[in-house]
Amino acid sequence: QVQLVESGGGLVQAGDSLRLSCAASGRTFSMNAMAWFRQAPGKERECVAAIRWTNSNTYYQDSVKGRFTISRDNNKNTMYLQMNNLKPEDTAVYYCAAGNIAYTNDPRRESNYAYWGQGTQVTVSS
Repeated sequence: QVQLVESGGGLVQAGDSLRLSCAASGRTFSMNAMAWFRQAPGKERECVAAIRWTNSNTYYQDSVKGRFTISRDNNKNTMYLQMNNLKPEDTAVYYCAAGNIAYTNDPRRESNYAYWGQGTQVTVSS
């Protein structure tokens, strides 16, 4: 089992920045990829960014490219999402996810992740 705990959400104004953290514990050696997903009210959960542990390849949703940066700290078993120039449409509950994903599988697909955090709310006011 892997446990994931998110932190760093909050209420900010448009143009502000936030950094989300996801601390992993347990059988973390079984993971090779992590991702951030978000779900806004009335919408489906979507992948914001993903990162492979093996080669540090990253993937971003088009709407956040250039504004969000996903990163990891192996020593701390922690993943981050630096969010800059936040917009009201970024308002959502943000979830971190972890899994063991085959190289040929898309790390942006929700079904590839076995472990999920509880979510952290990000609200961006205009």
